[in-house]
Amino acid sequence: MVTAAKPITLDAIGEQADRVKSVVAQVRGAMLAPNSRKKAPTYNTSQLMALTGLDKSQVDYRIRKGDLPTGRLNSTGSRREFTQPEVRHWIRDIRRDELRPEGAEAITIAVGNFKGGVTKTTTALTLAQGLSLRGHRVLVIDCDPQGSLTTLFGLLPDSEVNVDDTVLPLFSGAQSEIGYAIRPTYWDGIDLVAAASLLFSAEFVLPAKQSKDPKFEFWNVLNYGIDPARLDYDVILIDTPPALSYTTINALMASDGIIMPLPPNALDFASSAQFWDLFSDLTTQLVANRGGEKEFAFIDILLSKVDTNDGASTYVREWISAAYTDKVLPVEIPKAAAVSTSSAEFGTVYDSSPANASTRTFKRAYEAYERFVELIEDQTQAFWRRQLGA
Repeated sequence: MVTAAKPITLDAIGEQADRVKSVVAQVRGAMLAPNSRKKAPTYNTSQLMALTGLDKSQVDYRIRKGDLPTGRLNSTGSRREFTQPEVRHWIRDIRRDELRPEGAEAITIAVGNFKGGVTKTTTALTLAQGLSLRGHRVLVIDCDPQGSLTTLFGLLPDSEVNVDDTVLPLFSGAQSEIGYAIRPTYWDGIDLVAAASLLFSAEFVLPAKQSKDPKFEFWNVLNYGIDPARLDYDVILIDTPPALSYTTINALMASDGIIMPLPPNALDFASSAQFWDLFSDLTTQLVANRGGEKEFAFIDILLSKVDTNDGASTYVREWISAAYTDKVLPVEIPKAAAVSTSSAEFGTVYDSSPANASTRTFKRAYEAYERFVELIEDQTQAFWRRQLGA
């Protein structure tokens, strides 16, 4: 005889929430020990050479010249090590001609998908890190009330992020531009606008303002709010909720480019069709029917979590290619243990030094992300050239 389950009260749900939050804090403390804060990796001379494109004689010359950070020798004096900010100093000097030209503004890129679990947040953080390691200044905006991206930066959304430091005051009208919420992160070259669970109230705030003022363009609040930041950064990345919500619409309409991570899975593929169908309907209603225009520099489909041993995924990849044609990026992010391990440690492949990770799966994942970052940088530079009429 099966005993009837005891009813679960709202108080019990609250206790469960507190318990889960406590365990997450303990896990993060263990992963980020000893200071419960993430730290960027250090780099040796070989890695510096790979990131800058210089050979050893050129690096040695610049060290002797002393016009760039010289790093420090390790305890045995056998290897020179550089901090991540020092490496970025080198990169920005060497790649100055590849960075945002004077007169151009930051490109804004939204990473979006209806479904969770498609590596949307990991893609956003990895792209931010990769671009920063090419010398770019990046602002990351977490628009997802779950705060997964905020967590990957080593912050607990509900205990270390005040809702007034999210995009919510911008949406409510309490703030007019995003500067109030920008904070530095453990990773040099990346600043963050964090998220917290109460950010979900934006889904009530925005339509309420719209109902009171028919002329209020709820979909443009974030677009206008990040305008000043477009002069301070090279790239603005927005991580969106896994739904076509008011917040997601704001992120997409503020963006110059859209990246959709898409695993070659039949259900994920079908969901992507719904995403674009709804987005098309909404933009027609909100923009086109009002006489407005909206253009995107690019829309990219990034094949993610690709398992080359899964025969069924081969067919789905063909469907995706037929549906999205030239929007599919010529790179696939593998479903690799290295990526899963990095995520479990609140990090990405860039948080682990590639020289210290000799596994074949890590190298495959790292090289795929490097190629992905390279492709996005190419599109970003093309965007800047169009801005300047070049």
